[in-house]
Amino acid sequence: MSLSPLAFADSLRIGSIDFVSPDEIKVLLDIEAPDGVALNTGTPRSFPRINGYLLIPSDEGHLVAQVEWITIERSQYPKRKGMQDFGLVDLPYPLRKMSLNPLGCLIYEGSNAGGEEVYRFRRGVESYPTVGDAVLLPTQNQLRAIVESGDNRRVLIGSSPLAANAKVMIDPDRLFGRHLAVLGNTGSGKSCSVAGLVRWSMVEARKARAGADPNARFIVLDPNGEYANTFRDMSKVRVYAVEPGEGVEQLQVPLWFWNSAEWSAFTQASAKMQRPLLRRALRDIKAGRALSTSSPEEEKLALRRYLSSRLISIRRDLRSGDIQTDESKFGFRLKAIATDMQGKIAVHGNNKLDDVLAAINTALTAAHNSFIKDGKTIEYYRAFNEAHVQAIIAALESSVDTVGGVLLQEGPDEDVPIAFDGSQLPDHLEILAEQENASQFTDFLVSRIRTLLSDTRMRSIISNPNGINLHDWLSRCIGDSQASNGSVTVIDLSLVSAEVVHIITAVIARMTLEALQRYRTLHHGKTLPTVLVMEEAHTFIKRYKDDAENQNSAAICCQVFEKIAREGRKFGLGLVLSSQRPSELSPTVLSQCNSYLLHRISNDRDQELVHKLVPDNLRGLLRDLPSLPSRHAILLGWASELPVLVQMNALPEHHRPKSDDPDFWAVWSGQGSDGKTVERNVDWKEIADYWQQIRPSNEGRDEDLEL
Repeated sequence: MSLSPLAFADSLRIGSIDFVSPDEIKVLLDIEAPDGVALNTGTPRSFPRINGYLLIPSDEGHLVAQVEWITIERSQYPKRKGMQDFGLVDLPYPLRKMSLNPLGCLIYEGSNAGGEEVYRFRRGVESYPTVGDAVLLPTQNQLRAIVESGDNRRVLIGSSPLAANAKVMIDPDRLFGRHLAVLGNTGSGKSCSVAGLVRWSMVEARKARAGADPNARFIVLDPNGEYANTFRDMSKVRVYAVEPGEGVEQLQVPLWFWNSAEWSAFTQASAKMQRPLLRRALRDIKAGRALSTSSPEEEKLALRRYLSSRLISIRRDLRSGDIQTDESKFGFRLKAIATDMQGKIAVHGNNKLDDVLAAINTALTAAHNSFIKDGKTIEYYRAFNEAHVQAIIAALESSVDTVGGVLLQEGPDEDVPIAFDGSQLPDHLEILAEQENASQFTDFLVSRIRTLLSDTRMRSIISNPNGINLHDWLSRCIGDSQASNGSVTVIDLSLVSAEVVHIITAVIARMTLEALQRYRTLHHGKTLPTVLVMEEAHTFIKRYKDDAENQNSAAICCQVFEKIAREGRKFGLGLVLSSQRPSELSPTVLSQCNSYLLHRISNDRDQELVHKLVPDNLRGLLRDLPSLPSRHAILLGWASELPVLVQMNALPEHHRPKSDDPDFWAVWSGQGSDGKTVERNVDWKEIADYWQQIRPSNEGRDEDLEL
């Protein structure tokens, strides 16, 4: 016999409300309410259950609430519904109570073609229930609607064990467009979740294109070398590493990509003396690289640029009073200009250059002085006569007029990625230091750069003589037009020197952002959607002390990702962070993530930080974090209409990143879990030769190294 609608609704009642507040609703369970399994919802279901969903009738349909805690209180013997209990002795009797967190509203929208009721969940509560209102168990249909509601849910990532195994689907625009943080302990399934999100998104996009490759761009920065084979079965996956091999190309991040801040951080240049010299050296070298001297017109332009630069510099020194206050520094600068001028006269043979050289020598002779100390002659310059300096300026003006007049722009900005030979940078720095009489302050700066250039392992990355140009690098790293060369780029950073790994990571991320900024400018506001995945994010996006004077490489790297977190959405760059230590992450980056996928987290500091990321009324669900099994996670934030416990879809073993736990027992016992014999032989000589970059004698290994 079928129940009437009212009778069916009454059969779903499990209690009534006896306390209401905006963030908590307390419920007194009926005596007849199930105490282990509910059988009145269509299928057997565990009840009561922590983090389960319940319904409260409201004006808009049903208020959806989540169970936070369940308890028993000892009280007087309760009155049963519909019965008069007279003459009974009141004895202590257990009453079951629970606390609920209000989440949103479940609205009835009619029936579909098959006659099933259709519901839609909407986040937020407009009107709260009152004391005495009934509390109901949701039906299977209602339970699925709570989890599965939402627009544009296109990618299936798992199922919800708390909602009748309802499908958990996400909107890629929400998940990737406003940044995602995947957090959890080692072994909790983070890497598999990240790999799955990329793979499942590509699978659905390929279906939407009727089997054609999607126009998508994922860049995976992989510091542990886990993802090299994860996407092999996907078409045209690009993998780059320090040491190329089969299916792995040479990683190249040319040093001319680096901007002045990254150079300053790597060389630890001081702000007062070294940093201005370094920026000037970069600007000069890039200007020289941009102008070849293969034609008379270009030679004339180069001379015009040089004379204009000297004229502007001396005018500035005259206005600032340096000819009176920094006499020796100005004198040595003039002396260096005179040496340069002799070289220009030999090349160009311009009579006006002779006048400039004569004026400079007159000024130097008048101001020159020296004394003897400890048997050594010490040269210095007294204050310069303004008339002598004005004569130099007049000679320069006359000389620059013969080649077309003053060219105010000294050359390209030092941050523009213009190719140059890296070996020129330390040499030019030394020349500039001599001009400024500051050689003693730049020795460490120059030695750091020379050490970088002499590192054989890094040379192939940063200064490969057969390196690629900028547009080829962008095509390989971000992806060609219509992603014709593949949708996924994996950059293996595992063998990058620890000294430069933060700089290399920062350069890749910054170049990606700046390329997308320029795409948006040239395409009238349209963006090129790209996702940047950062594994082990706590290493590269680590909170730092805000010291503007001295920024190390780690701080520069973190600042790049902070900028991406703040501004990337506007230019179509989404960020996916994976970390096992959220408490060490930059607060700026973490606060800009609008979605979170939380795996098992045991550390109390990490749990405390995660609790601060979510509203107070949702923290009950996060109490599950220390006990979540592998592959289970809590999805919350912008990508989900409500916080939901997800059992992530399983990935086949060959699709998983290589982050499995070490198989100690299989090696110790010699037998794997599948019954196969396990042997682990080691040749330390081979490892030592590989480590010391000695070519092994084995021919096969020799061929591998040459790839």
